[in-house]
Amino acid sequence: MTVTPARPESTDAVVSAPFFQRGELAAGADTTHRSRDLGVTFATPRLDLDRVVQPRGEVPPLLNVPLTEIIDFLVETGERIRDPRNPLMRECVDRMSATHVLPRAVLESQVTGAAAYLDRRLLRTVVEQNFPDPRALDEWIPKQDFTGRKSYVRAFAPRLVHVLPGNSPGVAVKSIAQGAMVKAVNLFKMSSSDPFTTVAILRTMAEIDPGHPIVRSMSAVYWRGGDDAVERVLYRPQYFDKIVAWGGGDAIDNVVKYLGPGLQLVSFDPKTSISMVGREAFASAETLDLAAALTASDVMVLNQEACVASRFVYVEADEADADRFCARLHGHISAKAAASGDARPLDRDLREEIDTLRMLDDEFRVWGRTDGRGLVIRSDEPVGFHPVNKTANVVRVDSLDQAVKYVNVATQTIGFYPFARMADYRDRLASGGAQRVVRLGEAGPSTIGNPHDAMYPLHRFVHWMAHEDGGAGEREQE
Repeated sequence: MTVTPARPESTDAVVSAPFFQRGELAAGADTTHRSRDLGVTFATPRLDLDRVVQPRGEVPPLLNVPLTEIIDFLVETGERIRDPRNPLMRECVDRMSATHVLPRAVLESQVTGAAAYLDRRLLRTVVEQNFPDPRALDEWIPKQDFTGRKSYVRAFAPRLVHVLPGNSPGVAVKSIAQGAMVKAVNLFKMSSSDPFTTVAILRTMAEIDPGHPIVRSMSAVYWRGGDDAVERVLYRPQYFDKIVAWGGGDAIDNVVKYLGPGLQLVSFDPKTSISMVGREAFASAETLDLAAALTASDVMVLNQEACVASRFVYVEADEADADRFCARLHGHISAKAAASGDARPLDRDLREEIDTLRMLDDEFRVWGRTDGRGLVIRSDEPVGFHPVNKTANVVRVDSLDQAVKYVNVATQTIGFYPFARMADYRDRLASGGAQRVVRLGEAGPSTIGNPHDAMYPLHRFVHWMAHEDGGAGEREQE
């Protein structure tokens, strides 16, 4: 079946974005779309849904490929991605620079840096942390309960739709690797900000071995999120087991309405990360500058585009100390913003909100301008908007105990200072809904194999299948 989405108004500058369909490249400019952030037009082939759906009657290509061979192939792919001579990845960054809000240097660093995930020890650790017995990915594991009843259990290859985010091209690398390690049949729905990286990686894989089962298990296409003409056809249990969705509220809402028996959601839904800074930060000028520098590092993860990037900073201080912290924090954020080369002004609505706060001197104080070069807002309650684009809201509290009430199920990472007090708060933070507490300044890369968004994702991806083969009951009949 072929679907032609509505064709928006085109512009003179059209960027080409090919598809990858079960091991084959599909090029063409049948349909044009606009990127979410910059409004740049890009062209794709016509979406042929028959080409990206593998019939249930076909055994997944990766099912009987040993995990060790899959990891070998992923490691070689990582080496190819990092190779500066790889024309596919260079072309990918060139095209993405036209559609993505992040500067080219940041995108290039993200794409090549993400290949570090394709490390043999890392991949093996991820599998071992997700599965008590990783052999279940390769074979049927014999079990026997206390009654003597026997069975076999396998982590069977699932059929997955991955709804990829637009804020981090590195997620494409991780999603491809994870989909391969669980031996899934994978369909990647790319974002309008980045309809390039996933295809470039899959094309790199195809250059290694065009007939490899990993290559034949992967498809990457684009359609506009929420396009009912596409999603009401694809999002069905006869085609897929689970939808692995990253992104904002709209992206998740688009998926939820199609869920039902046989089609599950694994959601990396919208999250907000925060920082908590205790009064120990004010013991000296050195500790104050250290805490401000560590906070700035967490604020500026991926230019504050990542979910782990801090947006609200709860500081245990009186107003004078809080203002000293804000001034230092603004200096560090501004320095990092200048180094990144990204100076996008805040959008108009956000600029107007902040300009209004400037006039409320009794309740708020603002450091910096709305030019995208770093901004800090001090308040006694969290601001009513979502700080973005290198903007931090410092919330003054008399005690970090007061900050705990602002933690909820949407709180992903909490950067904490001083480190010695983390253990005193972790149970309360978990009870509030938080998913991760780290030392301040370490919001970025997590411990390898740890839960992500309060779950072990690979364990959730697979289709757990049991083959029960009798035992105790048979002996009784005899």
